[in-house]
Amino acid sequence: MTFPITEASPVRFADPLPGRVDVAVIGGGVIGVMTAFYLRQKGLSVLLLEKGRIAGEQSSRNWGWVRQQGRDPSELPIMVESLSIWKRLAAEMGDSLGFRQTGVLYLAKTDREMQVFEDWTEHSRAHQLDTRLLTGAETASMLKGAVAPWKGALFTASDARAEPWTAVPALALRAQEMGVLIREACAVRALDLAGGKVAGIVTEAGRVACSQVVVAAGAWSRLFLGRHGVKIPQLSVLASVAATEPMPEIFPGNAADDDFAFRRRADGGYSIAPGGSEHDFFIGPDAFRSFGAYVQIVKKEFRSSTFRPIAPKGFPDAWGTPRRWAEDAVSPFEATRILNPAPNLKTLGRVQDAFARAFPSLGRPKLRAAWGGMIDTLPDVVPIVDHGPIAGLTIATGMSGHGFGIGPGIGRVVADLVAGGHIGHDLDRFRFKRFSDGTKIAPGPSL
Repeated sequence: MTFPITEASPVRFADPLPGRVDVAVIGGGVIGVMTAFYLRQKGLSVLLLEKGRIAGEQSSRNWGWVRQQGRDPSELPIMVESLSIWKRLAAEMGDSLGFRQTGVLYLAKTDREMQVFEDWTEHSRAHQLDTRLLTGAETASMLKGAVAPWKGALFTASDARAEPWTAVPALALRAQEMGVLIREACAVRALDLAGGKVAGIVTEAGRVACSQVVVAAGAWSRLFLGRHGVKIPQLSVLASVAATEPMPEIFPGNAADDDFAFRRRADGGYSIAPGGSEHDFFIGPDAFRSFGAYVQIVKKEFRSSTFRPIAPKGFPDAWGTPRRWAEDAVSPFEATRILNPAPNLKTLGRVQDAFARAFPSLGRPKLRAAWGGMIDTLPDVVPIVDHGPIAGLTIATGMSGHGFGIGPGIGRVVADLVAGGHIGHDLDRFRFKRFSDGTKIAPGPSL
């Protein structure tokens, strides 16, 4: 099985470029799609542009979790709203999203982990979530055939799962049916500025006039914004995921400890991945520039990180990736239509081994497919959702691996930021200027 969305995939969205729209949205992941969805719902004319394919990068390569549990407190109100949106859309759209409220289990091996879980329940109570602590016996009863010595778990029954590589294209189709113009395989090379304000965008297929632009370009946001002197300390890390062959159900939802994580899939298998913060980090020019901002995260995750000195050619922070380019020249976004990093098979092998130890009756799961995805992150592991320093520019990036589940809620918020509507949430922690105004960088208690 090859990954379902590649550069070889047929173009599904090929609307012609208009001369003018109210808002252009850059990036066809879940954030961009849902932002366009809600902007159109407000009656605005919207063009959504994707350099490769809708959901071709992290929006299809993630775990498929839709969770409230373990969120940074600043994200939690938006996530609660997002879950409501997921439920409503699933009721309207049928099974195309693969949405199921099957719960999330965080598994604890130590008393310290149980204390961390107990501490987080303070946030769950503040939002009336159905989160509860489970004993070791209760945990064992929920996981068929498990023998791992878990002391207990944190469980939120209302949390959910969905199928990323079908859900996001289905949401894009719904947005298109509402009147959003969507064009794949069309990179935005630059903003068109006049008098210090957004006047349009320059794409590889021509110019489009607009007064508002939303940058929701995931791992590419820093590179695009940097061309215009807009600096954000965003980096990307490689996460490895695999899909198993069909196997007996051990739990219908999502679960994780510090060794492995899994999600039941619609095809009868599981998506499996490292359960902790294990990832690969490519060192490039931007990594050096932002090192000071990431000191706390590096110290915390040093032992679980694999550092690679050279990023693959064409990656956003590769040594050879141009930082400046002419509007009439091929941009880095055209040179690499879809980030498709090779997964770390050693990491996934350790995940298979951990799974086999926990569920010996099933043994080592056979893999149907394995893939990598580049997660866009920020030093405090929460996104930027704010107006940029250029009039008419709005930025929604750095979802730090949390974007799929929270995407519908963030899209609604961004749409109201652009249109001047009622946001309904405190976005102070998501400010663009927090990395330059002396604010102490403080990673939150996200789990």
